[in-house]
Amino acid sequence: MPSPSLDAALARIDSVFDGFASLDETGCGYCHAPEETAYLRTPKVRIPVDVVRYYLFEVPDHFDDHAAVMRRLLPQGARAMADGSLSSVTVGAHGLSRVDWRSWPAEQAAAIEAFLHAWWQEALATPEPPYGIDTVFDICATIAGTVTPFLDAWAPGPVADAHLAHCADVWLYDLLSDDSPFSWWYDVTVATGVTDLRAWLSGTGAARLHAAGEYDLATRAELLAVSYDERWAHPYWTSPSATN
Repeated sequence: MPSPSLDAALARIDSVFDGFASLDETGCGYCHAPEETAYLRTPKVRIPVDVVRYYLFEVPDHFDDHAAVMRRLLPQGARAMADGSLSSVTVGAHGLSRVDWRSWPAEQAAAIEAFLHAWWQEALATPEPPYGIDTVFDICATIAGTVTPFLDAWAPGPVADAHLAHCADVWLYDLLSDDSPFSWWYDVTVATGVTDLRAWLSGTGAARLHAAGEYDLATRAELLAVSYDERWAHPYWTSPSATN
């Protein structure tokens, strides 16, 4: 059962994007079945969830008007993201990360932003969300083009701290090697996102991990604050117990 804030965000998406369609959409003649493309031209008709999933992660150049397609898919797409019925959300870059939705009318952009924040808060409060917590963060940050609001909203608590330990374990594999932990974030904003995530995880995140008894993860997170060479020359790697 979604929280009241997520329910409200989904209702707002329903209201704001109700009736949208890509009226002249022809789709890709090689990849898209005519009956599937017809859904994109037809407002207010329910689309099968497997078709929603397929189109949400399709590359933009397979559409005549990718932004219009995203508007058409948003009511069902947002609900499927929230309830887990997409089955997988790691098959490619989410379509919203490939359109300039912040330039859309203010009401539309605000509805998308509110949904991302409500979905993230719901995932943080749920011990076992429909998708892995690192995946939800990845999608939210990639669509938003920033990690900052999602890190700022990560309040301490038993469930949220358990999610932090999981994310840190996943992220550190890449961050310690100065790589990006994001699966489908490729545009110019990703460098800032990685820098901001590294700074938060080595500071606030490491302190939270220490407080939660995750000493090994906390020590590795703190190493993100030093240079690459200093990081890998640290005594932790030869005697972890001495630094915990």
